[in-house]
Amino acid sequence: MPLIASRYGKEQVRVMRLTRDGDHHTPRELTLSVMLTGRFDAAWTEGDNRACIATDSIKNIVNVTAARNLALDKEAFVAAVARVLLDTYPQIEMVAIEAEETRWLRHSIDGQPHGHTFTRDGNGVGFVALVADRAGSTLRSGLRGYTFMKTTQSGWTGFVADQYRTLPDTTDRIAATSMDATWTWAAVPAACETANARILATLLAVFGTTYSRGVQDSMYRMGEAALAAVQDISEITFVMPNKHYIPVDLTAFSLDNPGTVFLPTDQPYGRIEATVSRGG
Repeated sequence: MPLIASRYGKEQVRVMRLTRDGDHHTPRELTLSVMLTGRFDAAWTEGDNRACIATDSIKNIVNVTAARNLALDKEAFVAAVARVLLDTYPQIEMVAIEAEETRWLRHSIDGQPHGHTFTRDGNGVGFVALVADRAGSTLRSGLRGYTFMKTTQSGWTGFVADQYRTLPDTTDRIAATSMDATWTWAAVPAACETANARILATLLAVFGTTYSRGVQDSMYRMGEAALAAVQDISEITFVMPNKHYIPVDLTAFSLDNPGTVFLPTDQPYGRIEATVSRGG
């Protein structure tokens, strides 16, 4: 029976390229599908894999191309990946690449674009909850899934060092999260929209402009600042899962990675929760 169509490749290849110009960083994050068509029929019809390129090699080609082309836009980058594949493997007849871009928007603090703090485009949803009875009511507002990142000024040090821990300490890493934040109103302000915007701006300013010793450290100081900025809220609750950006090891390809090429991954993830209250 004839084999009339076949192809294979690598899906969900995630890569972050980070260009650094002093304190001014630019992240470029893509999730790629790379599919190959060519003279691979024997792998299907005869169990002969000698012409087949390992899909792990396809992933590695994406990462190596990223390291060598940090500043290319997404259109030029997928073309560069395709060119490496076609130039390297004569058995490939066609490369089909699709890439979805995670768009990071540079955040402004005090009216100035910040060098290394970003929010995700199309970000988060507003949240409100009311519980009311005849004696009164409790109103809460907040955000769900609000995603933000800073590409430096964050560390991970001093955690329990036992036989199960494998992560090394680091004083400079990407810190990213998809935050759920809920604040409880002690008194409903005249303009909730304005107060909500001020709370968010305060949270992001603290996150972006202060060194983070861990999510817990940033979370507590963000909560303190929000309570100080808006007197109408009595407490604020956070759920902040880690979104990890893991430096890609390129030593097998004789390439350094000075904090410029990362594997974005959010499964599994650390989940950090806390409530900061005015007390009393």
